[in-house]
Amino acid sequence: MTLKKEKETEIITPQISQMPVEAAAMPMPQAQSTDSNKTEAPKPTSDNHKTINAPMVGTFYKSPSPDEEAYVQVGDTVSNETTVCILEAMKLFNEIQAEISGEIVEILVEDGQMVEYGQPLFKVK
Repeated sequence: MTLKKEKETEIITPQISQMPVEAAAMPMPQAQSTDSNKTEAPKPTSDNHKTINAPMVGTFYKSPSPDEEAYVQVGDTVSNETTVCILEAMKLFNEIQAEISGEIVEILVEDGQMVEYGQPLFKVK
């Protein structure tokens, strides 16, 4: 900043005091897979059944719409590519495939229930 008076020139510079600053240790975020087609491998249970697990966090729906039949019911036979439910995440509806073959023994969650990543959804034998 410069101020001028008739024939004199006065220069004013701001005073800046410097203080040593230490960088805080920041934890690095872990890389996460966002591919909704990859699921955790089916886990065998103690009674020789396998489970179909949630590949993502979301809301579980057993049918494509409230007035339609469920994708699968107890006693139904499924193959690797059979759609077993829908998981809604951020207003996107993701069809979930069984990825294993067998018979549905038990549905472990209720329609409209929030599920976590890796949470068992179905028991299959």
